[in-house]
Amino acid sequence: MKIEELDEVESDERSYNHSDDHVSGSMIVRVDAKRALVGAGARILFYPTLLYNVFRNKIQAEFRWWDQIDQYLLLGAVPFPKDVLQLKQLGVGAVITLNEPYETLVPTSLYLAHGIDHLVIPTRDYLFAPSTVDINRAVDFIHKNASCGRTTYVHCKAGRGRSTTIVLCYLVVYKHMPPAAALEFVRSKRPRVLLARSQWKVVQEYKQQRLASTTHSPSRDAVLITEADLEGYHSSCDDDGNKELKIAPIAARARPVIERLSCLFAYLKVSGGCGPVLRQLTAARAC
Repeated sequence: MKIEELDEVESDERSYNHSDDHVSGSMIVRVDAKRALVGAGARILFYPTLLYNVFRNKIQAEFRWWDQIDQYLLLGAVPFPKDVLQLKQLGVGAVITLNEPYETLVPTSLYLAHGIDHLVIPTRDYLFAPSTVDINRAVDFIHKNASCGRTTYVHCKAGRGRSTTIVLCYLVVYKHMPPAAALEFVRSKRPRVLLARSQWKVVQEYKQQRLASTTHSPSRDAVLITEADLEGYHSSCDDDGNKELKIAPIAARARPVIERLSCLFAYLKVSGGCGPVLRQLTAARAC
């Protein structure tokens, strides 16, 4: 069965003229039809290709089911229930599944029973990549686990396309690798990785999209205090009047920002004293 690349069609879909309802409707129908065709083909080919991979894994030592990409990251094929205990023994504390439900062989309950967190991002096989939102979830999930010394196993059906897309995006963002260098690095660990054109395009564009989303999304852990907010409060212990006010991270996250600010300004209003602002801030933090 030949599965046709969808990248050009998807590009056409993004660039169609919204004023021409007839043309736009036709393009949407074409894309939906191709998606349905690929989905049907993926279902038909799932078990034959899975058995082929199992057979090669049995007879070829270099055809490994999974490969270690870095200290806390494994990339590989869909695990069987019997593999869960082995993954746990390898230090795996989290699994990212890129399979659709019909491809998933291990239920979440079995992972949880072994103390393994499970993130499921259903993604269609062959020509598709996860959305930017899902990639963000996945790469942050890997980073969070790595920061705690836990290994994450990222897999799709064969460990070639969908899962490799996630791993490359992680390396690009958190290991600061250019996309081409990240791909070369992963291929040195798992030579049979193979991305569809649409998946590679997502990897190439991902870092810019993530930076753009971060720029337009103010951090919930920071508060900007302007000069107007401090007007009338002069610190006698601060002799440098030219210091620049900056955004500073909030150390405590137990209570909402608004509650902490209300507590601070209520204290300043009640105190009404001429003491240093630093002393007032310290006292207010305890309220």
